[in-house]
Amino acid sequence: MEFRCRLGTPGGEIVEGVYVADSELRLRHELEEKGLYVLSLQARGAFPWLALGGGRRKRVSRQEFLVFNQELATLLKAGMPLVQSLDILRQRVLNLTFKAVLDGVYEKVKAGTALSDAFGEHTGLFPAVYAASLMAGERSGSLDEVLRRYVAYEKLIGAVKRKTISALIYPVILVTMMVGLIGIIVIRVVPAFSGFYANFDRELPLSTRMIVGLSDMVVGNFWLIVAGGIAIGVSVVGWVRQPGQRAHVDRMLLTLPWAGGTVRKFATAQLARTLGTLLSGGIALVHALEVAGGAMTNRHLAAEIQHVTRRVREGESFAAALRARGIFADVAVKMVEVGESAGALQEMLNSLADFYDEEIETEVARFITAIEPIILVIMGVVIAAVVLALYLPLFELSSVVGG
Repeated sequence: MEFRCRLGTPGGEIVEGVYVADSELRLRHELEEKGLYVLSLQARGAFPWLALGGGRRKRVSRQEFLVFNQELATLLKAGMPLVQSLDILRQRVLNLTFKAVLDGVYEKVKAGTALSDAFGEHTGLFPAVYAASLMAGERSGSLDEVLRRYVAYEKLIGAVKRKTISALIYPVILVTMMVGLIGIIVIRVVPAFSGFYANFDRELPLSTRMIVGLSDMVVGNFWLIVAGGIAIGVSVVGWVRQPGQRAHVDRMLLTLPWAGGTVRKFATAQLARTLGTLLSGGIALVHALEVAGGAMTNRHLAAEIQHVTRRVREGESFAAALRARGIFADVAVKMVEVGESAGALQEMLNSLADFYDEEIETEVARFITAIEPIILVIMGVVIAAVVLALYLPLFELSSVVGG
């Protein structure tokens, strides 16, 4: 939540700025701890009551965040102090939400707070992997190197997602076109034929009666159907957002005939990539598992990783804990086991992520190659069946007249 503040300093100066905090009470407490006097404090936004009620924050774009980290790594590599680097970068940010966050981070770091702790307070805006990576860089004294590694990690994850989404665009377009064409035929074309057939003295064929009946139902209840569809969509979204329901949905995704295997491979690659990045920064395995599990998009597998983390904390090996839960493929568990025994777990995890990234790309390409002609055939068959059903009475009429 953003607040516009007017503050008085111990030296008698009046300063204004935008700060991000979870609540007005917490922000007042933080400002007073710094010795500042709160003269005015107002929630930002066109609808203040939404902000005070915990309305949704604006987001920081992924690209803008990566550019900031690249520039910060460059400044630190050049030998510039962290506080001065943050001061330079925060003045160049255009996104008001991001600028407010960086202003707060700058003030905290200037007061002696660790950079990882300063960013860790904004869990809603930045991933937990980022704060853990910063902690690793601070402990190892190579913050610039860790930042570069984090940027590379985000670019790899983003590239896999972009390739998958771009590959699915064409099938989605085909399905949308098919639904749109059928909708136009049912809503606009069939009623015209229906009025013409009303003058027939003979009974229409069964297929024609079915198409006309469907058209009459859709046209007569169009807005009711639209409202029902919206209500169902809102209900499904609300149900998924309830605590614990997202995990059930993610578990069902893993059981789908073809997509389930690909979803599991993507989750495996995501976990391996995140773990490899954290371990390379010097984060302990247990802590790295906690962060990597929380960063997984599949909430069911994230809950399973919590069980794995507990077993590892109790002294069990990572590979044995994975094998006991049975959530990942045997090849992944074996690669982890080899990495642990050879003392090269980080390298093996990165290799595992690369391996599954290639498999996902191949499977998606194979799926697209198979699904495109299938969609075209279904589209042709459905449209041909509808057109044939509409023209069938005309064919029968012409045969009667000809006879």
